[in-house]
Amino acid sequence: MIENPDQCIPQFAAAVRKLSRFIRRHALHRTVSLIRVHGAKAGVAINPATSPETLRWILDSVDLVLVMSVNPGFGGQSFIPSSLEKLQLLRRWRDEYRYRYLLEIDGGIDTKTIAGAISAGAEMLVAGSAIFGNSDRINAIQNLRNAAKNQAVSKKI
Repeated sequence: MIENPDQCIPQFAAAVRKLSRFIRRHALHRTVSLIRVHGAKAGVAINPATSPETLRWILDSVDLVLVMSVNPGFGGQSFIPSSLEKLQLLRRWRDEYRYRYLLEIDGGIDTKTIAGAISAGAEMLVAGSAIFGNSDRINAIQNLRNAAKNQAVSKKI
């Protein structure tokens, strides 16, 4: 998260393929266009208190939408359930308007919240504390994978 992302895009685009930025007071269309001019994929992120409506007119131009399910800043926070409603709305818009962005969720993802996130439409999940807060990280990752697989199987039934 940076204050003036447009100034850093050329350097970042050379180093990464995908850039996400948090909505601030910048011209989002200009920023997304600048990211694309430099050959990178563009992503946007919204905080828990931000409505998906703020993204409505840019969704046809982005490759990724990240829904924050905790307030950014520090790990170990509790999952904010209303983030699932945002995922569902963004998935509905994507299907309805045939947009092509991926849906990602970040914050409070663990074996208890992963099924709801997947069910709501998340395709990419960030699980920090659920892994790094566990002394047996390999087991923690396997438990998350199992919970995700169980959700995927139950969706197919």
